Amino acid sequence: MPESDGGLRARLVEVGVDLVTREGTPALSLREIARRAGVSHGAPRRYFPSHHALLAAIAREGYLRLGRQVTDVVGDDGDPYGQLLALGRMYLEFAQANRGMFELMFRHDLLRGNGMGLREASGPLFGVLVDLVTRALPTPPGGPAPSVVAGALWANLHGIAQLWLWGSLQTVMETVDAESLLHAALDAHLRPTRSL
Repeated sequence: MPESDGGLRARLVEVGVDLVTREGTPALSLREIARRAGVSHGAPRRYFPSHHALLAAIAREGYLRLGRQVTDVVGDDGDPYGQLLALGRMYLEFAQANRGMFELMFRHDLLRGNGMGLREASGPLFGVLVDLVTRALPTPPGGPAPSVVAGALWANLHGIAQLWLWGSLQTVMETVDAESLLHAALDAHLRPTRSL
C-alpha cells in the first residue's frame, strides 16, 4: 500500500532530524534526505517548496523537543532565579546533546522565508524566559523592558553554549566551570545595579 502524503512528509522530516543529529547541518541536502528516506531526489519538492522549507520543518522538531524539556524544568511557581538557573543548565545540556540540531535551530540564514511554524514553535519558549525575568526582576522606572533583559540573557546563554561547543571557553580560561558561567550570566542581567 502506498504511503500517504502526510506519512511521507513526516518521514522526510524524521530522516532529516536523524541526519542532523548524527552528522550535523552540512549533511542536510535534499538528495541525502531523499536517499535515506528511500524516495527519488525530487520527492521532497512535492511536500516542501524549497530546501529551506524542509530545513525549517526539521528545525521546528528541535524547537518542539526543546519546548518539552523547558516544560519539564520550569513550573508555574517557585523561585524565578532558581528556575532560570535550571533553564540555563538545561539549555547548555540540550546544546551539547543535540549539537547539529542546536546549530540548525538558530541558523535563520538557512531557515529564511519558511512557512513551517518556527515563530509559533520558538515564540512560547522566549515567552517563558520573559515571564521568568519579569518575576525575577520587576522593571525599575526607566529600566529596560523584561523582553529586552530576556533577549540579552538569552544571547548570553546562547553565547556560552556556542563557545563551549567550539571549545573557545576551554581554550582561554584556566579553569572553566559551566555552573559559574551560568551564575555570572544571571547575576549580570538580574541583579539590581548597586548604587555607588
